[in-house]
Amino acid sequence: MLYWILGLLLFGLSAGFSHADAKNIHTNMFSSGDILKIIVYGNPDLTLETKVNESGKITFPLLGEITIGGMTPSAAEKKIADMLQREGFLRKPQVTILTTTLYSQQISMLGHVRNQGRYTIDGERSLTDVLAMAGGISPDGGNTVTLIRAEDDHFVKEEINMLAIFQSGDMRLNPTIRGGDLIYVAIAPRFYIYGEVQRPGFYRLEPNMTVVQALSTGGGLNQRGTERGVRIQRRDADGMLQVIRVKPNDLVQPDDVVYIQESLF
Repeated sequence: MLYWILGLLLFGLSAGFSHADAKNIHTNMFSSGDILKIIVYGNPDLTLETKVNESGKITFPLLGEITIGGMTPSAAEKKIADMLQREGFLRKPQVTILTTTLYSQQISMLGHVRNQGRYTIDGERSLTDVLAMAGGISPDGGNTVTLIRAEDDHFVKEEINMLAIFQSGDMRLNPTIRGGDLIYVAIAPRFYIYGEVQRPGFYRLEPNMTVVQALSTGGGLNQRGTERGVRIQRRDADGMLQVIRVKPNDLVQPDDVVYIQESLF
């Protein structure tokens, strides 16, 4: 049930963080790949949608190429307005730049979230915020989230235990997400159970699950099963398959195969 609680918590967070933080709208800087709509009030023929090229430039009617990479929207608006007035095209022009897509502020959400894809973040957002934007972790998703980001000329990988964040309430464990980050939620660890049980199959492995809890998940022993005949098939570090006799309170590990033998009596 832990993953249902985690999913509901993340979904609930989405209500509080679904809108852009207004104070940050005019502080994001333009970079290559951003798609913008530029409006000059009273001059519809100068209104256009354009994309910032790799050099940080756009092409604007009458003015040609203009460098706006590294500028905030308000600074770029003033620059275009000043150029239109200085060149004698318009008197006191009013220029507005609307952001259609901020490529530099996009992140990738992959793996076992409800809605995979690319998302645009405005302002400062935490990991739980962006997971909520993607609909939360799906029922088969694990509690560990992998964060990959570019740092100078290399990539950094970090693994975050989501369950630890909610159990401890320590939001310092909840990292701030930046544009360009890649977030991946792996499938939850599983174990397999077969033999003389009520419901053989594969199941989600909960933290610190014991053998007796695994048997309970599989519906318990059937009439022919015996707890004395419980074995676990587990691969060692070299990939060799080991058959282990276990006790009821031994811990089950990811990808273990729990086998219940038939009672001889």
